[in-house]
Amino acid sequence: MWAQQARRALLRGPSAHRQVAPDQSAAGGIVPLLQAEAITKHFGNVFAVEDVTFRVGDGEIVAVVGPNGAGKSTLLKMIAGLERPTSGQVRLAGRLVHARVPHQVRRQGISIVMQTPLTFTSMTVLDNATLGAMFGPGHGVLTERRARQRAADSLAFVGLAQRADDPVASLNLHQQRFLELAKALAGGPRLLLLDEVMAGLNETEIAASVQIVRSVRDELGVTILWVEHVMSAVIELAERVIVLNFGKVLAEGTPKAVMRHPEVIDAYLGKAHIA
Repeated sequence: MWAQQARRALLRGPSAHRQVAPDQSAAGGIVPLLQAEAITKHFGNVFAVEDVTFRVGDGEIVAVVGPNGAGKSTLLKMIAGLERPTSGQVRLAGRLVHARVPHQVRRQGISIVMQTPLTFTSMTVLDNATLGAMFGPGHGVLTERRARQRAADSLAFVGLAQRADDPVASLNLHQQRFLELAKALAGGPRLLLLDEVMAGLNETEIAASVQIVRSVRDELGVTILWVEHVMSAVIELAERVIVLNFGKVLAEGTPKAVMRHPEVIDAYLGKAHIA
């Protein structure tokens, strides 16, 4: 019952995704929610991401996969404002976001959940989620009461309602990642970036995570761009997969088609494994 009430409350929240019509281009066509155009990031002479272009439609779940060091996390950080591209552009609903700082990007409707939880361990679970509620599209300045209610609704959505008053240090890794997700959802994002949030989890925890991620899109209408190494989860959840290798797009398509691509198999396993 509490979880159902939380879902209804979040649906009534300030997310721009649920309150505005699809963005229109000047020519009258539908603009993709996320557009990355030739984005490049290099550190000195090392290219982490090179000339990457892709689009994510409103309501999609798109996974970004690739070997370690392929540039996946750097790509997400550029979209979230945590890294600035060396060149190229990132747009959300047609509006530039790549030149903004992280809190401005979040105000525009992009939230990110990292592999390593970034919690405030001296605070309670509810207090952490309340901080997340203070930043999001259309919020302006929330009253403490409203922010705490948004936080409580988000905790209920991810199954942490009973832990609201507990110290963060009492949560295990799986629960801390759900708390990070609650913090992100409390801000009412339009686009959610997930960076290897299932790494290190057991099969039961992965199954629970898959269900929550699916619910975020299906019930809250949030678009998801998701970096992941757990391929069973990617195949189950993602509608489209983008493969990065050495910072470049190697392949793009449905999960099963991409995973059969000879160059993708080579990138992951080596040429000897290509049938």
